[in-house]
Amino acid sequence: MRQMKAAVYEGPQKVAMHHLPIPEVKEGWALIKVNYCGICGTDLNIYSGNHPRAKEPLIIGHEFSGTIIEHPSLREGTPVTVRPLLFCGECEPCQNGYSHVCKSLRLLGIDQAGGMAEYVLAPVEEVYTLPKNMSLKRGALIEPFAVAVHAVRESNFKPGDRVTVFGAGPIGICTAVSLKLFGAQSISIVEVQPFRKHVAESLGFSVIDPTQSSDHIPESDVVFDCAAHPSAAKQLVSVTKIKGQIILVGTYKYPTELDMQNITFKEISVKGTRVYTKRDYEIAITLLSIDFEFEKLITQEFTVETVDEAFRLLGSGGDSMKVLISL
Repeated sequence: MRQMKAAVYEGPQKVAMHHLPIPEVKEGWALIKVNYCGICGTDLNIYSGNHPRAKEPLIIGHEFSGTIIEHPSLREGTPVTVRPLLFCGECEPCQNGYSHVCKSLRLLGIDQAGGMAEYVLAPVEEVYTLPKNMSLKRGALIEPFAVAVHAVRESNFKPGDRVTVFGAGPIGICTAVSLKLFGAQSISIVEVQPFRKHVAESLGFSVIDPTQSSDHIPESDVVFDCAAHPSAAKQLVSVTKIKGQIILVGTYKYPTELDMQNITFKEISVKGTRVYTKRDYEIAITLLSIDFEFEKLITQEFTVETVDEAFRLLGSGGDSMKVLISL
């Protein structure tokens, strides 16, 4: 049986390359040769042993791009990416067209084998072709950008609005870039980590460090919380304009204090967002077709043979933005 290289979660703080059988194609699924797979916060949560669903041994990864090996309608070699959602199709949200918030939502790379392997199976209907002029490296950024696109589309944002983004991690930067390309008048990013501040500034953004007394966070029409940290939650309401909106993009791990009194007094709306719809994926692909320095988000690239080094770097809080594994 033909073998492939794969990054396998073996248990807390343990990710290593394994040689495993190439998966057999089944009806309704496509076989993809993976070229690049990004590491995201969810992967780090799995790596730490704190993800409630991910069980070892598991091929991780859900931000990936590659080329078709077997597909009922796409030719071999077609460049693609995948929306990595697995949903039941039967619960009320699914029946109402909201499969991205399926009551039993699962993901490739969390609940079954993901894309940090030379080959991966994906549902046929979740495979998206890439534009001819888009590199596979850029294609691996579509999933995090789809998260950002979904957050912006779920908000009340209008071109010309002033916005604030808390957190300059990968999702925060993707959100800020999306808002810039969608026509925000001004974008303030709130971040304290020096390397992330540097990356944000290199992309032309104004970055505010709230620990510096001279830095002032302006009031904004829409505030996007991509940090999901209690220190950010304490500031969200005060920097949102009267009748403004707070969009929760990051996922808080624990219940967090929020200024409910001033949400009422300022008539602020608060909205949560989760993953992405099919339309968000289509828009993200179009967005990444624009002439912009998206590759600046990619700060390191590791081979699957050195995947443990990549996770050690990210797990230790080393200077990085988006880390890709090449396969």
